Amino acid sequence: MNLFVGIDGGGSKTSCVVGNETSILGSGISGPSNLVRVGEQRTREAIAAAINQACTAAGVNPSQIQRTCIGVAGGARQETEKIVRRILSGVVAGEIEIVGDMVIAMEAAWGSGPGVVVIAGTGSIAYGRNAAGQTVRAGGWGFAISDEGSAHWIGRTVIAAIMRACDEGQQPALLNSMMRAWHLETREQMIMAANATPAPDFAGLLPPTLSAAESEDPIAHDVLAQAGAELATLAKIVIARLFRQNEEVRVAMSGGVFRNAALVRRVFYNNLRLTCAHALVSADVVDAVTGALELARKGAKAANP
Repeated sequence: MNLFVGIDGGGSKTSCVVGNETSILGSGISGPSNLVRVGEQRTREAIAAAINQACTAAGVNPSQIQRTCIGVAGGARQETEKIVRRILSGVVAGEIEIVGDMVIAMEAAWGSGPGVVVIAGTGSIAYGRNAAGQTVRAGGWGFAISDEGSAHWIGRTVIAAIMRACDEGQQPALLNSMMRAWHLETREQMIMAANATPAPDFAGLLPPTLSAAESEDPIAHDVLAQAGAELATLAKIVIARLFRQNEEVRVAMSGGVFRNAALVRRVFYNNLRLTCAHALVSADVVDAVTGALELARKGAKAANP
């Protein structure tokens, strides 16, 4: 039996699945493995933990793995590829393929066919491929200048909106929720934390923002709606560059923001369909790690036809 590993190395968590040619045998989840955000040591620990969990669940040893595919932010960059390959080589046997996180999400959504996938996790990006095999991306340039609609962007935008409300003489209820999430006691402490270097865990503010939106908090509701609109804009850019006007385009969603925020999904769908009536948006939120596993399988078949 041939064994394969697929890994989705994200900014908030690392997901891993072990499978054979047809089935998933085991899975594992650990902490973040984004090199830029957490560094090489924490990335190494997270990847190893996720692989070992999945292999234990599958009843196999990492030394039995034939091929591994991992999707990570910046996977196409030589320096990232070099470090991640070194990390994986110390854990699993067999061939190793390292790609961008949007590549495994696209595989999970549409295989080798045309379509668009929009990822909204800790970061965000839109990625598409047309029938001619041409690809285009939009966004995903890092949390300091991009990643619109992501969990990091939502958390940062919520804090900014809270401070604007305070400037206007309001006392937003959401302020206390955000302080509790960061284990702070005063607004001044939150200001210091929000402006700290390195940047704080803005993505960790997504859960309390979702809870507040469910309780009809206006700031939380408006920020999540804005996130959905920003993500729709990324999709529109990719569609306009890759597909003919009025050509039907399959669009998929991926990532924790889409999975957990119904309001973001709804605004994304409505906003996209308003100007791209030919966009066929899938209701399912795809799990990118399954795309990594499928790419590992395909890579093994290509190497051994």
